[in-house]
Amino acid sequence: MSAKAGVHQKGSFTVQDAIDNIKRDPEFPKAGAIGLFIGVVRGDTVDGQKVEKLQLEAYEEKADQVLGKICDDLTRKPGIVNVQIHHLLGEFKVGDDLVYVAVAGSHRPEVFTVLREAVERYKSEAPIFKKERVFHEKGSSEEYWVSERHPH
Repeated sequence: MSAKAGVHQKGSFTVQDAIDNIKRDPEFPKAGAIGLFIGVVRGDTVDGQKVEKLQLEAYEEKADQVLGKICDDLTRKPGIVNVQIHHLLGEFKVGDDLVYVAVAGSHRPEVFTVLREAVERYKSEAPIFKKERVFHEKGSSEEYWVSERHPH
């Protein structure tokens, strides 16, 4: 896993770690902004069911490679100094952090554009799998892989 990207067990990496990684980059003095995206567990599904918990798993070696490649690709864009994507794995409850995406660049417009692209790319390219456990109105619950229930 590079310092720029990877998957981590919940509790082993923080948003501050991502920011610190960016600030340690020798190119950081060229930056005028850091944009940050923190993905969290939403309390409702797209169907309006209540989420009890999420379980995130990954093909870790491949996920590290894919996330690293996304960061490398995006860091080559004009005005971009550093891109970080760190996805957490394990069991999560509503409101828990899931992913940190941070982009440092010369100016706001480039940072915001690349931040959005980084989020869209990790969601579609990284082999990270989400199992959702939801409550039903009558008190029962159900667990399923999100890609099986709600493909992109």
